[in-house]
Amino acid sequence: MTETIWWKSGTVYQVYPRSFQDTDGDGVGDLAGITARLDYLAWLGVDAVWISPFYRSPMADFGYDVADYCAVDPLFGTLSDFDTLIAEAHRRRLKVILDFVPNHSSIAHPWFAESRASRTSPRRDWYIWRDPAPDGGPPNNWLSNFGGPAWTRDEATGQYYYHAFLPEQPDLNWRNPALRAAMHDVLRFWLERGVDGFRVDVIWHLIKDEGFRDNPDNPDFAPHQPGINRFAQVYSCDRPEVIEVIAGLRAVLRAFGERVLIGEIYLPIERLVAYYGPDLKAADLPFNFQLLETPWRAEAVAALVAEYEAALPEGGWPNWVLGNHDRPRIAARVGPAQARVAAMLLLTLRGTPTLYYGDEIGLGHVPIPPDRVRDPWERNEPGHGRDPVRTPMQWDDGPGAGFSAAEPWLPLSADADHRNVEAMRDDPGSILTLHRRLLALRRDHAALSVGGWRGIELPPDLAAEMFAYERFAEGATLQILLNFGADPRAVPLGEDEWEVLLSTRPGRAGERGRGPFPLGPDEGVVLRPETSR
Repeated sequence: MTETIWWKSGTVYQVYPRSFQDTDGDGVGDLAGITARLDYLAWLGVDAVWISPFYRSPMADFGYDVADYCAVDPLFGTLSDFDTLIAEAHRRRLKVILDFVPNHSSIAHPWFAESRASRTSPRRDWYIWRDPAPDGGPPNNWLSNFGGPAWTRDEATGQYYYHAFLPEQPDLNWRNPALRAAMHDVLRFWLERGVDGFRVDVIWHLIKDEGFRDNPDNPDFAPHQPGINRFAQVYSCDRPEVIEVIAGLRAVLRAFGERVLIGEIYLPIERLVAYYGPDLKAADLPFNFQLLETPWRAEAVAALVAEYEAALPEGGWPNWVLGNHDRPRIAARVGPAQARVAAMLLLTLRGTPTLYYGDEIGLGHVPIPPDRVRDPWERNEPGHGRDPVRTPMQWDDGPGAGFSAAEPWLPLSADADHRNVEAMRDDPGSILTLHRRLLALRRDHAALSVGGWRGIELPPDLAAEMFAYERFAEGATLQILLNFGADPRAVPLGEDEWEVLLSTRPGRAGERGRGPFPLGPDEGVVLRPETSR
């Protein structure tokens, strides 16, 4: 059990602002559109909305190249629009979490213009500049996450600047105290406007090796993988000094009360949990993306959950993610039947779940014609694009699926006429209704929102296709049974009577029985044992 802090008991909902709701008719979503859909988020039952970047930007990487950290890009509206969004969200008791992009700015940021002006510029050291290698080439072998070298030569000053992503996204130097102070002021700017926390982009990249040593070869690299995997990134990111930087960010937030600091971290579990920091003074929630990487098999998922729970530091609060703006959607990965099981898994595991917009209506892979590709990564390394997971939210069966009166910036799914909120919200068997009922169940049962977790041991023949666990709090216990297979199962539960609180199959809620539980194909259930009533 743990105290009920909002970011521990609640559910976070990620909005990609370009794709949520367009109100000005340009085919791109905006802040006023998010405000217009807050009633939907309150109806759905989430507790916080995390908004991907909307800062002023040339949009080389759709807002992750920031030209002004304290301004709204006109594409998305104005600061006044943001203030309205905050006020309306809080009026509905919804928290607002912003995306903070501190690893790199845009090449168009005034800081970088000053930094590259000369080697003696006062802000030269706000970015990472190095002399060429003896042969005149890049200073080391570091590669860009978006393909190609991570160093670009500036002819005017004769040095290279480092960019972990696009050349238009030069990395900031977090070893510079003045840069740190300026970025802390950015946090304060938004905190004073009422934001409830930040998701920090690529937080494990913030500090680089002081000696800029070459990364070693990756022995597991395969030709089909992105080029960044050619080397093991042991010197270009995940350096031990980064924890102190994150602790500094958290200290800024704590001066404003109970705010949340979430860190984007794609690392193995043993490294991920280090980002809670000594005495839990770094990230509140180092994002746990393990479900994005783990094969969708019962045994693999069960082993992952047990490993993660065992690795958490004492007092560290877990979190879970099934999808985001960078990875294929859960319905595309596991299919529509298992997407329902996945929803039950996400919303019944211990910890804070993050739900990606559109997953609640079962959006899958949306093909993008070559002439509609927008993602710079896809242009640099075909086959790795993220456009298919950033397509517009589908609200109704009208033109533009209710997202926009104009042609949307990315295509809609082919089944948008029936895969939309309006068609699903009153359908008791829809995946949208399932998400809403799961979220209501979390609110109604402390065992699910803040309770403990323990696995249920199953016979070997069942464990291969099923994952079962208990959630418990205040003397109450709930049992979750998830069938990852296409065959029915009889699950031994002793002689206690059980009651179905919720099933991924409609019509079973309220069903009671005793002894083995008959679990259908691709079904998940939440049960209440007789002893917990």
